[in-house]
Amino acid sequence: MNRGNKAPHQMPMNDQKVQRRQLLLAALSNHNVTTADIREIHLEPGQQSGRHLHPCAVLGYIAEGTAVYQIEGEPLQTLPAGSAFYEPANVIIANFGNASSSDPMTFIAFYLLNGDQELIRMLDTN
Repeated sequence: MNRGNKAPHQMPMNDQKVQRRQLLLAALSNHNVTTADIREIHLEPGQQSGRHLHPCAVLGYIAEGTAVYQIEGEPLQTLPAGSAFYEPANVIIANFGNASSSDPMTFIAFYLLNGDQELIRMLDTN
């Protein structure tokens, strides 16, 4: 097949190999999802969310920087850019924040809502 001077985005689909890399596989139980609210969230250097929970399941993707993430009672996780994470509904998140004291961090949160739900509920520290 002679592609001539076609740009890569103009080539027929069968000439390009699509690569799919699994970032996360999360069991969502039997939740009923009626709406997905997708937010880009920026945290300043060192900024932490504090103890909280989400009434809905949340999937997330670290777009830039490095996050620290901890479900209460579980080990702290470090999530570099390109990592995906899952925050189950109504599970206490001890902390989620920017691991860097000098660089900002950006992540994308996918809130999987069932009807009209709040996105986050802040909790007192223990």
